[in-house]
Amino acid sequence: MLLTNKNRLIEMLGAALQGLAQERGLEGVPPVRLERPKAADHGDVACNIALQLAKAWKLNPRELAQTLVERLQKQAGFDQLISSCEIAGPGFINFRLSNVAKTAVVNEILSSGPRFGEMPQGSGPVASAMIEFVSANPTGPLHVGHGRQAALGDALANLLATQGIKVHREFYYNDAGVQIANLALSVQARLNGLKPGDAAWPEQAYNGEYISEIAVAFKASPDYKDDIEAIRQFAVAYLRNEQDIDLKTFGVQFDCYYLESSLYTDGSVAQIVEDLQSIGKTYEGEGALWLKTTTDGDDKDRVMRKSDGSFTYFVPDVAYHASKWKRGFEKVINVQGSDHHGTIARVRSGLQGVAQKRGWDIPKTYPDYVLHKMVTVMRHGEEVKISKRAGSYVTVRDLVEWSGGVTPEMTPQERELALQRGRDAVRFFLISRKADTEFVFDIDLALQQNDENPVFYVQYAYARISSILQQWEGKAADLATADLSLLQSKASDHLLRRLAEYPEVLSDAASDLAPHALAFYLRDLAGDFHTFYNADRVLVDDQRLKLARLALLSATRQVLQNGLKVLGVSAPAKM
Repeated sequence: MLLTNKNRLIEMLGAALQGLAQERGLEGVPPVRLERPKAADHGDVACNIALQLAKAWKLNPRELAQTLVERLQKQAGFDQLISSCEIAGPGFINFRLSNVAKTAVVNEILSSGPRFGEMPQGSGPVASAMIEFVSANPTGPLHVGHGRQAALGDALANLLATQGIKVHREFYYNDAGVQIANLALSVQARLNGLKPGDAAWPEQAYNGEYISEIAVAFKASPDYKDDIEAIRQFAVAYLRNEQDIDLKTFGVQFDCYYLESSLYTDGSVAQIVEDLQSIGKTYEGEGALWLKTTTDGDDKDRVMRKSDGSFTYFVPDVAYHASKWKRGFEKVINVQGSDHHGTIARVRSGLQGVAQKRGWDIPKTYPDYVLHKMVTVMRHGEEVKISKRAGSYVTVRDLVEWSGGVTPEMTPQERELALQRGRDAVRFFLISRKADTEFVFDIDLALQQNDENPVFYVQYAYARISSILQQWEGKAADLATADLSLLQSKASDHLLRRLAEYPEVLSDAASDLAPHALAFYLRDLAGDFHTFYNADRVLVDDQRLKLARLALLSATRQVLQNGLKVLGVSAPAKM
């Protein structure tokens, strides 16, 4: 059902309700909501507004439903939109769209092309939004958790962009603090000939093989010298470059890389502390400086500055988010691991104090958070816990190469194709579950080329349609003249209804910050296509029927391509 058709029906129902309310002196007309019936034979769309209002309006729900239907039938354009409607159960109204209304989605898709389902730029609920994601410490390779963040964050950014919102992607580098000092110490130990397991190996050092790679690269560089600060700078730059390579392989780009260290050098952290102290939001105790987070719903107050004079990690976070607001981002979404849950209350509390001091109108729920749970990697039926290169975890690079079946013997071209397959599988798999659920990533499943592999299933639908259109050898412009009234089978009806849901799927997924909903939709759309393909032969002798079915397939291919693009997954014409 086209979104415009749904809105038209909602407007008609609203007008009927308002008219009835005015005549009877009634008040309290709620927004009309429409739902897709669970059983297809109950109609294309259903409304329970009569049940909602019956008690308050002191009317029998079935009688109210009947009155609404009679008023609807008198409205101009209703007969062109709705072929029939019936009252079911205690007062549900089930509607069936006319064939013209149902099939209109095909021409809408063919004329809109890549823009189908999208809102014009600037028409969204907010003008712009920032999504911060990945934000990995530059202390090692990106792990699978970062991969889930990358897939979720990039898909969310694309979803918001479909709703007319200008999206800014940002990566926050935690390039200050103890972990960076440990990185430098680790590289220095390798430079001194030590390795994990040696008696003199520092307990807090990182054990992965990548530390040795950094040491070798630093020793061969013109900047080499036995100085811990020089080692630190080289190691951070080296790992930032490595992470950039992984992100590029994963198809993710950022508009800005924001350095935590800059918040100290430009005085932002010190200013935040001063602001919060000046309004009485802090107090001294046990040799530390505390933030009164309990006034904003936290279960206890939190330490800002420890007794040794160093700041706890959430203080620069408050300064960083203050910079987001100052830069004009009224909508901010952070994609982070579920271990950051405890940070939310203290960051928001700190921001409310800053807002009070500076006269900013920051919402209490600013910023929004999408927290994801861990990923378990399975390969050959066993859990994979470590990577030789990383030392203690599976990297994004491992995941992409394993899922694509990359081998050392491959030619550069074969390797590139395998990496594309791996990237598609990893992105689709990591998006295909709700962020707050744990996910088991099965490498063996990602390598399968059958219906059990969800990304293959969707991509194969696209490739199969492409093959049919190629066999046809007709002109795409001819599809716009197809007689779509010939699409009357049960299978085509299901496919038409699914296609028409796409704009609303995008809107709801963006609003709910739930890209998995789009992955679910694409699987359902692919399933409806495969059912149609098996039930209704396309390249038939009847030219008019063939053209109508080809137009339906072309529209389906376009929506599959559009949806896969939002998820950052390719749409190959051949499999």
